[in-house]
Amino acid sequence: MEKMFADQFEALLEKYSELLVGEASDETNEKVKAWALYSHIAKSMPALINHWSALYPEAREEMKHMIHEIKQLNEQHRKSAQK
Repeated sequence: MEKMFADQFEALLEKYSELLVGEASDETNEKVKAWALYSHIAKSMPALINHWSALYPEAREEMKHMIHEIKQLNEQHRKSAQK
């Protein structure tokens, strides 16, 4: 992957994180990236997610925790934006 594209795509992900949850720290960006990819895979290949979840139940629990955290951050961000 070309460095310029990688930097530009990273900027897109940072802006997405900022708009989604109100911040774009490295940690938040990584969580949002994992959540977005997981969500896409779950919609396009649910059998793969079921297989992965059976193989790695601890990772599935961690993903559930991340999804919940992102949902909470998004709700907080939307509430603060409405004020």
